[in-house]
Amino acid sequence: MTESARDRRPWLLLLSALILLLDRLTKYWVSRHIPEGDAIVVIRHVFRISHVRNPGAAFSMFTETARPSLTHWMLTIFSLIAAAIVLFVILRFGRRMTPTMVALALILGGAVGNAWDRLRYGMVTDFLEVHIVHYHFPDFNVADSAIVIGGILLVLDALRSPHPDP
Repeated sequence: MTESARDRRPWLLLLSALILLLDRLTKYWVSRHIPEGDAIVVIRHVFRISHVRNPGAAFSMFTETARPSLTHWMLTIFSLIAAAIVLFVILRFGRRMTPTMVALALILGGAVGNAWDRLRYGMVTDFLEVHIVHYHFPDFNVADSAIVIGGILLVLDALRSPHPDP
């Protein structure tokens, strides 16, 4: 097998692009079909598809700051820097498909998806609303989900015992 045949970077970048596409399509659908502040009940008392505009970070962190403009730009810059670093790592080390590389591809797609919203609209569209018993999770979106799943994969991969390369 040739070296280029084993290069998994195109697949990792495709995964990031797929996350970005799903994020864009779902946010577009929500903004066109659900009035802001309204929701569609999917599973009563458990799950709704809502339409919320979030000026903060994932899961509504930093929404109540004294300087919202500064927070907006700090979150935007952080997202763009994180995306650039993750892209660099994927391009530099992503020849093999590993849990870490898949995690980084998910994080890249999510970071770009939310940065897109912040740059284009000044805030992020959230629409997944989950209730567990009496706890209401802050609304989130596909990009947030990809970032969280990527983060969990990174932690799990770091905790797993090292395996020698074949």
